[in-house]
Amino acid sequence: MTAAEAKHNQSPRPGGDRFAERRRELADAAIQTLSELGYARTSLREIAQNSAFSHGVLHYYFADKVDLITYCVRQYKAQCVLRYDQIVSRAKTPQRLADGFADALVATVRDEGRMHRLWYDLRSQALFDDSFRIDVLEIDDSLERMIWRIVSRYAELLGVEPTTTPSMAYTMFDGAFQMALLRHLAGQPEALAELRAHTQMLLAHVTCTPVGIERVS
Repeated sequence: MTAAEAKHNQSPRPGGDRFAERRRELADAAIQTLSELGYARTSLREIAQNSAFSHGVLHYYFADKVDLITYCVRQYKAQCVLRYDQIVSRAKTPQRLADGFADALVATVRDEGRMHRLWYDLRSQALFDDSFRIDVLEIDDSLERMIWRIVSRYAELLGVEPTTTPSMAYTMFDGAFQMALLRHLAGQPEALAELRAHTQMLLAHVTCTPVGIERVS
């Protein structure tokens, strides 16, 4: 059990699986309000006013706003990790992997930008509020491992070795993604095309191969 999971399990969980299922249902209902308003402008009462559930029900299943927001983001990011792992498992050539990865990044910025905005809001809050830090660090760690699986598989398909570390690879891809998200939310039409191109360039950079070249051993 991780430190974050242990923290969330400190309070009693009546009903076992049913309690966990109900938390998932409530989180799904709350996520739109959270993603639209962000951390600072959202309270459990605000979420209740924008959903079919009362403030009392939300407070019964989640200790506070921090508990709800971190749960929602964890749940969403776990789905993201699964999505990219499926791209890795299906790709049989380095170009297909690069294309699939780039296309998925572009699609998620275009279709789920508000959810990613909530994640970056949460990560920024962790710089000031230590109640977020365990969760943020563990989510970041899961995303770093996901990116490394993509980089490692891309290098394997090319017949080369990665030329960077997991931490550096994650830093580069996350930086490109966050900047593309900001530009897309600002209405810059070129943001998504640039993200696709930058993804291809970064994959080439971390394996020292020309863009679009499929090299095998």
